[in-house]
Amino acid sequence: MSAQKSIERLSARVPVNVYTTIAQAAELVGATMNQFLVQAALEKASSIIEKEHRIDLSLKSAEVFFDALTNPPEPVPNLVKAIKNYNKTVKN
Repeated sequence: MSAQKSIERLSARVPVNVYTTIAQAAELVGATMNQFLVQAALEKASSIIEKEHRIDLSLKSAEVFFDALTNPPEPVPNLVKAIKNYNKTVKN
């Protein structure tokens, strides 16, 4: 049984001025370049993922949404028929 790799490598080529700026920032916070880059990239990635998974609603939209959850409308006849057909198909 082979051991799976638990660490991956990232690399990037950047202009000297970008390197210098990042190196200075890393030094100011007492981190290595690698630590600084990984932490900054992880924070940015987490922020993007969280933003993409979040649903923002206005107050009115939130009220409509929660009202629909607490007081759902009666199902329309076509939906009732579809549910019955589905249940027949799944049970058989």
